Amino acid sequence: MNRINKKLNEEGKLLSIYFTAGYPSLNDTEEIIVKLEESGVDMIEIGLPFSDPLADGPTIQDSSSEAIKNGMNSNVLFDQLKNIRSKVSIPLIIMGYFNPILQYGVKDFCKKCSEVGIDGLIIPDLPINYFEANYKSIFEEYGLHNMFLIAPQTSEERIRHIDKISNGFIYMVSSSSVTGSKNSFDSDQLAYFSNIKEMNLSSKRIIGFGVGNKETFKTAVQYSKGAIIGSAFIKHLKLKGINSIDEFIKSIRK
Repeated sequence: MNRINKKLNEEGKLLSIYFTAGYPSLNDTEEIIVKLEESGVDMIEIGLPFSDPLADGPTIQDSSSEAIKNGMNSNVLFDQLKNIRSKVSIPLIIMGYFNPILQYGVKDFCKKCSEVGIDGLIIPDLPINYFEANYKSIFEEYGLHNMFLIAPQTSEERIRHIDKISNGFIYMVSSSSVTGSKNSFDSDQLAYFSNIKEMNLSSKRIIGFGVGNKETFKTAVQYSKGAIIGSAFIKHLKLKGINSIDEFIKSIRK
């Protein structure tokens, strides 16, 4: 069974952390992953930096730009991850835009993901129909899950279709805006969370975008299996460094 499914089937609510590979420094990737698992994180999303990250807010955009300046790319990331499975056991997901994956070669990229122990991908700008027609079989060949995103404006028909074809979790975007942490959710967001919960989807849902502190995490997991924190974690890394990772995770789960 894929590690993502094993984790989704466990009791309790899940905390997933997103960070940009190659940030703050090029060679921080492995150490950040190890420290996150030691801190009790359930899943990790490794951001593959891209020069035009349309869905990302300023914090992640800045980290992506810095990582690219540092020299991060697909080949460097795979080299950094080649021994990661001897050090961590939790699910690892690469999140990135389709262009770098296409340039690498989708089949070759999936093959390398499988070799280093990646469990799935999140590709916000890869259309579902295009994925199904061209790449679904490749992902299945290499045992990778592809997690799809839904947002407040996503139609029920599309949500039902995503639910039907998903083999991991559904990434539930909390708002129509770009990524970025907030102090609380507004009434429209809570209504959206409630409406999706009442759809009784087969797939587990994990909420991202706008989750950045204990309060928003606790609210999000009332409506889902877990929540993803990205921008707030990256800000913490910038301010306090890698050695303070445990402090950040405890502030969310205390």
